[in-house]
Amino acid sequence: IPAIARVVVNLYPFEQTIAKAGVTLEEAIEQIDIGGPTLIRAAAKNHQYVSVLSNPTQYSTYLQEMAEQDGKNSLEFRRSLALAAFQHTQSYDYAISQYLAQGANPSKSFTLTGQNPQILRYGENPHQPATWYQLGDIPTGWSNAQQIQGKELSYNNLLDLEAARAIIAEFVDDEPTAVIVKHNNPCGVAIAPTLVDAYKNAFNADSISAFGGIVAFNRSVDATTASALTTTFLECIVAPAYDPQALEILKAKPNLRVLALPNLSYGETSTAKVIAGGILAQTSDDTPVNPETWEVVTTLKPTAIEMAEMVFAWKVSRHIKSNAIVITSDRTTIGIGAGQMNRVGSAQIALNQAGDKAQGATLASDGFFPFDDSVKLAAAAGIRFIVQPGGSLRDQDSIKAANELGLIMAVTHIRHFLH
Repeated sequence: IPAIARVVVNLYPFEQTIAKAGVTLEEAIEQIDIGGPTLIRAAAKNHQYVSVLSNPTQYSTYLQEMAEQDGKNSLEFRRSLALAAFQHTQSYDYAISQYLAQGANPSKSFTLTGQNPQILRYGENPHQPATWYQLGDIPTGWSNAQQIQGKELSYNNLLDLEAARAIIAEFVDDEPTAVIVKHNNPCGVAIAPTLVDAYKNAFNADSISAFGGIVAFNRSVDATTASALTTTFLECIVAPAYDPQALEILKAKPNLRVLALPNLSYGETSTAKVIAGGILAQTSDDTPVNPETWEVVTTLKPTAIEMAEMVFAWKVSRHIKSNAIVITSDRTTIGIGAGQMNRVGSAQIALNQAGDKAQGATLASDGFFPFDDSVKLAAAAGIRFIVQPGGSLRDQDSIKAANELGLIMAVTHIRHFLH
């Protein structure tokens, strides 16, 4: 990462020297190049006497300050330049440390460096100020997305967009897939032969919750799909690309935020959350889903098509707030229970939403069943297939109940809690 310090000594003899040399102040600034972050830091430390310009965008501001202050500038101004210089070298050091840390054991410190701050209208609520920072010097992820139309992105928009991106990334190589997110949880996910059918299936999975939702696609949006999108109120749409006709149709909704994100699979390799007095950091839960490592623990076994449905349900369940229960049929979610304090409660919500569609459907649970009550509840509603992590001391009770009730159950041996 290149870093050039352009240092201007804020002393009268320096101004005299410029005059004798017959050059302008701006020309002198261009000529005094001292390379390397070490000298940038050295100049910034000496800001009581030195103005350090670490970015060419600062030239005009510096010249204006010097003109207004009769060839001088204030300590406050030099302190602001020093702060910008240290922030610049900090990002440089961060990039190097991240590169060297690849594959290494956790270090004794954890650092996040944000660039290019964008003030948002507010945070989760109007009384909370919020800012969006880009990680690192090179735009990636949402910093690299193109907003084609619509209102400015809000704090909640960005959180929901990231939730939608994480889910659609599971299906980036699948047939046309649509995801609708509301309040950080999916309310509809569907795979279909065409993109418009995927969207309609996802929308009909929970049309009430889909109102005002965030939609993500794994394919370029065509005109037919765009027309379907304009029939209801949505906050944001994100896709790898859009057909020109689709963009013309979407202009009918000028407030609708339309974003293009070519690399939907991009995600951070670690996550962090701030708690009182500290930071929690962990690697991302991005382990690929591999059904070959699963164990079918019931007497009855699934066909290849039935296993594909179980994989679909399992992929969705890992992106829902725990306790999470997902019910699917024909690669479409038909019932989702999220964020309940007990697994039976989540199962009841999902089954109530599925209704009669639960007959012969698949149920996925992000955590194991501590008792066989959820299995019996699912069977009573008509569920035929169950996929869950296993690992409970009472696993055999759930397996026994599944066998007695004629269900097919697969154990993944991996849990996907999401808090």
